[in-house]
Parts: sequence; structure tokens; C-alpha cells
Amino acid sequence: MLENLTQRLSRVVKTIRGEARLTETNTQEMLREVRLALLEADVSLPVVRDFVAKVKEKALGEEVVGSLSPGQALVGVVHQELTALMGGDLGPEASELSLAMQPPAVILMAGLQGAGKTTTTGKLARWLSAGDHVQYGRKTGKKKVAVVSADVYRPAAIEQLKTVAVQVGVEWIASDASQKPEDIARSALDYAKRHHFDVLIVDTAGRLGIDEAMMQEIKMLHSVLNPIETLFVVDAMQGQDAVNTARAFGDALPLTGVVLTKLDGDARGGAALSVRHVTGKPLKFVGVSEKLDGLEPFHAERMAQRVLGMGDIVSLVEQAQKNIDVAEAQKLAAKMKSGDKFDLNDFRDQLAQVKKMGDMGSLLEKLPAQFAQAAGQLQSGQADKQLRRTEGILNSMTPQERAKPELLKASRKRRIATGAGVPVQEVNRMLNQFEQMQGMMKQMKKGGMAKMMRAMGGMKNLAKLGGFGR
Repeated sequence: MLENLTQRLSRVVKTIRGEARLTETNTQEMLREVRLALLEADVSLPVVRDFVAKVKEKALGEEVVGSLSPGQALVGVVHQELTALMGGDLGPEASELSLAMQPPAVILMAGLQGAGKTTTTGKLARWLSAGDHVQYGRKTGKKKVAVVSADVYRPAAIEQLKTVAVQVGVEWIASDASQKPEDIARSALDYAKRHHFDVLIVDTAGRLGIDEAMMQEIKMLHSVLNPIETLFVVDAMQGQDAVNTARAFGDALPLTGVVLTKLDGDARGGAALSVRHVTGKPLKFVGVSEKLDGLEPFHAERMAQRVLGMGDIVSLVEQAQKNIDVAEAQKLAAKMKSGDKFDLNDFRDQLAQVKKMGDMGSLLEKLPAQFAQAAGQLQSGQADKQLRRTEGILNSMTPQERAKPELLKASRKRRIATGAGVPVQEVNRMLNQFEQMQGMMKQMKKGGMAKMMRAMGGMKNLAKLGGFGR
């Protein structure tokens, strides 16, 4: 996600952070690098010009020039303007869903065919029904959600939404390709009212390109449903085309927000930085994996930190708090404190906890650049695949072998490799790296922040053990 832009901007940030003083020369050089990074990321030219002009104005201001560490102050300006560019200037509540109305709250999904509306409808339904997310400083609470498809043109569109609804555990309201979209909308709204649903999400038809018939249809659906949220779903990988599409939908509909899909497949990131600027509407969600839990609320400040290579530790902690079994974590901590050795049974338990946190690629991207580089050599799909291979090796061992790795001699290793479907060398590599990890655990057990920070060098080995780097 945004790899190219992050690499370029994090290098710029590293350079200017070290500047003892700012001159016109090094400021111009920094702005040139920022401009090139944004243009290469396929950010639209008007957006780049506006961004660079604002950074330049603040860079030459007293706050930066008079700072004791002007390099760091300038990094702060870039971060501040990048946050504003992605909607941070609208305030944190602008990017959150507004469902404050007499139920059912209707959410209308709009966008071109292929943007991912149907899958995003399912992901959003799952997100709302889970009820373990924070908005306005408090948990959202579980919502009773229903979904309906008004796409009567695309073959199997209605059945696709039905399948997704079953997978995420929300109600699918039946519709038929012989019906008119407005009749489907009225019927679904009536059903949602009679059955006391909190939220009704309506998936609409798209086209391969913008045309008048599609725009008239979605305008009509909007007038029938009077949705509290009208979300424009756009494929991040469209680049400049995403900006043009956003402009057309923004002119036709009173959009309340944008959902950017397939951000995990977009190395450039131009759409993420341009769409909000063009529509004037906040980015509300981003799709970060193909899995049905691969939808994240968008936070402009956190995304700006990620783009600048600073990581997104807040989101990572939130993800951990939501998925990690606290009792299991406390049990491991107590074991370490008592002096018991960290064994392969413990490691298998930790891998299980990591798997609960979701797509590995989205986890790695939240790490600061210096840690992510060690782990991010594999793409998310490969990381998840390697994680399963490591788990397969551990599951091919007996509980006794996991408790006492010293029992693992040649014949046992061959049996384990056969059971896991991997070469013996891979078993050996995992065991060697596990021994290094045990050393790191010993350092942490002895206490002292300095020792623990030195032991952080072992994070690379932890990443390798989980299959995140080779």
C-alpha cells in the first residue's frame, strides 16, 4: 500500500530531519523531492501544486525558521499539510459514519462497475454488526444490519451480495432482476422498518464508464431512500481516472464520504491523496485486503504518518486490543516472569493470536519504516502463506517435542517436514531462528529498558519465524 510514495517521502523526511539549519537551497531541494514523489504517485497536478505551495509558505515562516531544530519542524509541516490534504482539516468526526436518525439508517453505495461496491457493502455490514469499533470516543455497539442489491443489470450481482451477506452474518433482503431498482429500494426500506433493522445498506448498479442513465437512476434511488450516508466507492488503482469519476459522482449526488478500495494493491497512492481534494468529501473507509474483515476506518493523521514512514502504532494497538486474548497474553507474561522457558507450544499460541488480528500485510504496514523494512520483503499474501507453513511445521510436532525442542533430532525432523509438506531445511531454519528468539526473551525477562531495546534487534528473527522475512 502506497509503497513508492512512502519510500520516497520517508527518505526526504530522514534527510530534512537532520538539517541543522534551513537555507533556501535545501528547502527548495526538499520541495522538489516532495513534488516528484507526489507526481510519481499519480497525484493530480493541481493537488500537487496546492500542497507544495502550502508547505513552502509555512516552511519559510517564523515557526520553522526560528526553531531550534528546523529540520524536524519542517517534517511537522509536511505531516500537517499531508493530514489536511487527506481530510484532517475537516476534523476527526467528519470521517466517521453518521447514523443518528430514526432507524433504519440508510447507506447508499455508489460507484462504477468493478470498483468493489458489492464486496464493500458486505465488509461495511460486517464492520457495523461487529460493534467493536470506536466512534466519538465510544464503542459503536452492534447494529442489526440488512443489505439489498438494486443492481438488476449485472449477471449474478444479486446472488453475489447474498453470498457475501451469509459469510458476514447479516440479513440479505431478496430482490430480483425483473424488478425496477426503485421498487426494490421501496420494498427493502419497508421491510427494514417492519423488522426493526438499525441499518439498511443498498448496493447499486454501476457501469464501466460514466453515463447519463446510471446517474439518473442513482439520483432517483437517492430521492426514494433519502439516505443519511451516500458513499462513493472508488478503486484506488484507477489513479487519475478515479479523480475524474469522483468529480462526476460529486456533481450528481450529495455525497457524504468516499470509500477507497484495493488500497493494498496500489503502490502509488495518488487516488488516496487526490479524491478527497476533488470531491471535498472525507475519506471514511479504505479497503486493505480482499478478506471480508479487510475494511478499516480512515484516519487522515494516521495515514499521513504511514505515508511518511512513521507507522501507525495507534491503529496497530487498537487492532491488537480488539483481537488478542488478554487471558492468554497474561498467562505467557506470568510464565516468563516465573522463569519458565519460552517453548514452541508458546510460540504456536502466539502465532494463533497473530492470525486473529487479520491480514498480515495490513499489520506490517502499520509498523514504522525501520521495522517494516525487515518484515515487509514479502507481500501480504506471501506473508500469510508463510505464516501457515510455519504453523504447519509446529502442528506436525507432538506436544512433547514442542515443549522440549532439544528432542528434535534428524529422524524426527524428517517426519515433521513430511507432515508439514516442507523441506527439512525449512524445519532447521525455523528451529535456529527460534533459538535466537529465546535469547531475546531471556533479555526481556532480565529487565531493564536498555536491554530490552537491544533485544529488539531480535524482532527481525521474530518476523522471520512468522514467515514475514527470509
